[in-house]
Amino acid sequence: MGTMSFGSSEWQAWVQGEEEALKAIKFAYDAGINTFDTANKFQVYSNGLSEEILGKAIKELKLPREEIVVMTKVMLEKPLL
Repeated sequence: MGTMSFGSSEWQAWVQGEEEALKAIKFAYDAGINTFDTANKFQVYSNGLSEEILGKAIKELKLPREEIVVMTKVMLEKPLL
C-alpha cells in the first residue's frame, strides 16, 4: 500500500491526516495487505509524516511488526561512480 498521501493537509490538499491514514492502514492490513511503501523522496510526497504515521499505526493498532514489510526509495543527485 502506498502511503504518500498520509501526512498533513496543510502541506497539500490531497494529503490525508493521521486519523484517516490510521483507518486506511487498518483496513488494508485486515484485507491482507502487509506491504507499505512510504516513498519519502525529497519531501515530495508526505514530508516525512507517512513514516511517522505508519509507525504509530503499527504500535497503536498492535500490528505484528514481524509481518509488516516497509519499503521506501532514495534518489542520488550524483552517480556513485
